[in-house]
Amino acid sequence: MTKKRILYISSELFPYTSKSSISLKTSIIAKKMHFKGNDVRIFMPRYGIINERKHQLHEVIRLSGMKVIIKNIDKPMMIKVASIPEIRLQVYFIENEEFFKRKGIYSDSLGSSFEDERMLFFTKSVIYAIKKLSWSPDILHIHGWLGACIPLYIKTYYKGDPLFKKTKIVSSIYNENFEKQISIDLIKKIKLDGIKNKSLKHIEKPYLRNLIKLAIDNSDLIIKEDKYVHSEIEYYINLKHA
Repeated sequence: MTKKRILYISSELFPYTSKSSISLKTSIIAKKMHFKGNDVRIFMPRYGIINERKHQLHEVIRLSGMKVIIKNIDKPMMIKVASIPEIRLQVYFIENEEFFKRKGIYSDSLGSSFEDERMLFFTKSVIYAIKKLSWSPDILHIHGWLGACIPLYIKTYYKGDPLFKKTKIVSSIYNENFEKQISIDLIKKIKLDGIKNKSLKHIEKPYLRNLIKLAIDNSDLIIKEDKYVHSEIEYYINLKHA
């Protein structure tokens, strides 16, 4: 089998976050592909709940210090790296005090969510880091809705970039909170980057299930990881990737 460069982008990953469908399945598939001899790397946020000393994170100097533009404002990005225990599988952590330092994955201690700009920051940071590494992935595999805008950016904003010319995008769909509302301003913030795409119509109605449809439209392959997902998403997967 030809060795592949596979990039996993996940909102959760065990053992850095607690056990969940996303964190466990991302860990299992990444390890499996690594043991098969593929060049595997993983990106995830560096949440405030992740113990830097326990997991031996250290800063990647050449990848840190970049600025990510969100709503025409520069946001600082730092990247740290660690290896999954007992195997030489690198995990890159996107860090930013404003978006990821708080003690929560999807909401803070008061239950307040912080979604759209956080999601766009993660999206752009991952892509900037890949470009800085000059590492062209054969497969880019997304786990969790936090990376749902990445397929859109790769297929539109970076459409002519030779680094992604042969990249195939896979999105794994989980049984997440599809009734959750997202910011009505998300579509405006994406358009500030000059992105015009018919699939943006989905997020005119700001629900998580419509954000997932945006990812489905711009992915080459969809994998339904959980047995049960929202019926509307199930129908849309079958419609687009039958």
